[in-house]
Amino acid sequence: MIKARNDYIGWDDYFMAICVLSAMRSKDPNTQVGACIVDNKNRIIGVGYNGFPRGCSNSILPWDREGKPIDTKYMYVSHAEENAIDNGNKYLIPHAKLYVTMFPCNSCARRIIQNEIAEVIYMSDKYRDTDECKAAKTMFELSGVKYRKYTADKKSIILKLLND
Repeated sequence: MIKARNDYIGWDDYFMAICVLSAMRSKDPNTQVGACIVDNKNRIIGVGYNGFPRGCSNSILPWDREGKPIDTKYMYVSHAEENAIDNGNKYLIPHAKLYVTMFPCNSCARRIIQNEIAEVIYMSDKYRDTDECKAAKTMFELSGVKYRKYTADKKSIILKLLND
């Protein structure tokens, strides 16, 4: 009798890998973030990455990080979490989990809370000392949204797109 494989990836690695792959769609030359929303049956119900809104040209709007606010990307870019929520199934989002490659900012935290997402699993917390990140954590704690740092079971996942 043939037995099932035992070298398959776990759910956290699977969903975070989807976030990493989604982040690769971002046109941002400095920061690429991906997000994936998953219901309580481990079904993907929303995916997103950071970028300009639909119909806004990646070659006309600025990607600059410094300068007058109107001349920087920050006035225009939608975050991965926002896009995952906007692209997701609104009826299945409450009580879901959000996987994301970077800890959410305070603005995304508000959207996460308002959409009743129950848990955030994040890869990087590189902005942990900023007021935006501290505010996000405070709001999560006050609203009961759980958050935890992603810990990988696998160091890497190799993805082959062609079977030669």
